[in-house]
Amino acid sequence: MKKFIWVAVALSLGAWSSQAQQISRGDVSAGYSFIRSGGVNLNGFNTTAAYNANDWFGVVGDLGVYHGSPGGVGVTALTYTFGPRFSVHKSDKIVPFAQALVGGSHISASFGGFSGSTNPFAFILGGGADVALTGSGRVSLRPEFDYFGLRAGGATGNGLRISAAIVYHFGQR
Repeated sequence: MKKFIWVAVALSLGAWSSQAQQISRGDVSAGYSFIRSGGVNLNGFNTTAAYNANDWFGVVGDLGVYHGSPGGVGVTALTYTFGPRFSVHKSDKIVPFAQALVGGSHISASFGGFSGSTNPFAFILGGGADVALTGSGRVSLRPEFDYFGLRAGGATGNGLRISAAIVYHFGQR
């Protein structure tokens, strides 16, 4: 009987550890982003790298480059933010998350041979979900919706960022 109990415990621990292995140590993503801020639309690219400390908490860095030409003015924005990400791993197929990122940005504009730039504080609050595209869950589609803010000179510019990215999950916990 004791042997049966030990085998049952070993199998239970094995099943538990294999379930825990479904959570990746980290991920990298790259994709398209659209920003609407202050009546200006910018299209661009963003990439992220994340490390998952456990099954619900991770740290992420986000780098984005966006461009638009509202009214003939060329506007380019570079953002670099980092912060915590909180995930809910209830399913292997869809993993929702929320994040709060802070950092900086560089925005430049040019028109008719004149140009200028500024470096406001940037913050991103929002989230999305990783939707598994493969059976192993290593490759996912990440739709994301974020409140996007820029703060400089005592004023805050409010905006919205919508992104869609391909994610590669690496390592197993």
